Amino acid sequence: MKKILFIEDERIFVDMYKEVFSQVGLEMISAFDHKEGLKLAKTERPDLIILDILLPGNGIFFLEKWEKDSEISSIPVIAFSNYDDPKTKKEAIKYGVKDYLLKTDFTPQQFVEKVKNYL
Repeated sequence: MKKILFIEDERIFVDMYKEVFSQVGLEMISAFDHKEGLKLAKTERPDLIILDILLPGNGIFFLEKWEKDSEISSIPVIAFSNYDDPKTKKEAIKYGVKDYLLKTDFTPQQFVEKVKNYL
């Protein structure tokens, strides 16, 4: 079973996506800030990380640490945010995210289908 680390500070999104991912046979673990996300990435070794950019402490900070950490830098990251800022998007892509997706552009089912392309 493929494992996804979902780093998101809004519990409603975490609960919703945990259910949707489980319906298609994907395991989801969650972190509510970048520090917890970095720790879980190292201990759980997910197949994919989904990162909200507007986290307490900032998702870009997570990407800075992720990129420099040889233990986890090979794990693909998708940015998934409501923050549609071209500068931030460019910065996230510079750090190596596979995609920068806006939450408002996808239904949960559409997002799961998109995520499956990265597994």
